Amino acid sequence: MEKNIQMVDLMGQYSKIKNEIDKSVISTIESGRFVNGPIVSEFSKNLSKFLNVKYVIPCANGTDALQIAFMALGLKAGDEIICPSWTYIATAEAAAILGIKTVFCDVDKSTFNATANLIEPLINNKTKAIVPVHLYGQSCEMNDIISLAKRYNLKVIEDNAQAIGCRYKTSENEYKYTGTIGDIGTTSFYPSKNLGCYGDGGAIFTNNDHLAEKIKMISNHGEKKRYHHEIVGCNSRLDSVQAEILNIKLKYLNQYNLNRKEMANNYNLVFSKVDEIEIPKLISSSDHVYHQYTLKVRNGKRDDLKLFLDNLGIPTMIYYPIPIHRQKPYYNGQNLKNTDLLAEEVISLPIHTEIDNSNQNYIIDKVLSFYK
Repeated sequence: MEKNIQMVDLMGQYSKIKNEIDKSVISTIESGRFVNGPIVSEFSKNLSKFLNVKYVIPCANGTDALQIAFMALGLKAGDEIICPSWTYIATAEAAAILGIKTVFCDVDKSTFNATANLIEPLINNKTKAIVPVHLYGQSCEMNDIISLAKRYNLKVIEDNAQAIGCRYKTSENEYKYTGTIGDIGTTSFYPSKNLGCYGDGGAIFTNNDHLAEKIKMISNHGEKKRYHHEIVGCNSRLDSVQAEILNIKLKYLNQYNLNRKEMANNYNLVFSKVDEIEIPKLISSSDHVYHQYTLKVRNGKRDDLKLFLDNLGIPTMIYYPIPIHRQKPYYNGQNLKNTDLLAEEVISLPIHTEIDNSNQNYIIDKVLSFYK
């Protein structure tokens, strides 16, 4: 039996860049510049160039990135945002901390993403922003969402924690990276992300000069000048060691994403022929960087398939077993048909950058054997 199959092979990835990582981390430690050191600025500039966005402001984690984005836009208690329930809790949590009400929309049951037609009926005079989440590595249909936001004078905050490096074709026939299309984009550098550090980290993106200045101040105690606190802020900074790691891994991000796509294509080629499985649906305007490879299992067999694979030592995950609108702090009796169905059908298989160490043929063979 194949052994040591992992959802994400972080140690395999590390082994290939170990010398670069170790040398840079030791150099940073020896410099004594642990917080907001020169390497943080260097990484910020490099990621800004990669994404072709004017400003990248690093912060402590992806949840902070969302909270800071809400604060920078002046959202306050009683205001409303609209975001999908089919996402990680952080999207709504960051708003709730500030007293902002999250109104949950349903998602397209094949792309897993929120759409303009599902968002629009929820807009009212308290709505201040739309928060599209580019789930699993594919962009939402941003042309429609941006058009909707302009029509109702709403801000757009992209939750790009799962799709860094994904490109989207805008209505101007221009390719832009997700996270750089709306007013503000946010991301997470959690270790398992496509661009991940070895701890916590996050960043905020914008092309707006005024918002960038405000975001920088908020993330550093409201300071513009040292010991001059002009606005209420928080303490959310990326440490230098994580910036060193990210700066190195950024050089390999395109290759990492290509490797994920290769694994996804291998899966798709086989599983598209299985009637009881639905492979991820791709939209024509978006790339897909496969932060997760997520199938839909029909006929109520998802849990049986998961148990079958677990017993063979093949890890799987369900993202997400309980949607946010069903979680205790956010429950209001709302029914979201597609979201509730997805919670019963989805399963994510291992996908990562180290294809040679993925045991992918074994995984495919065992999934097929379940249906024999």
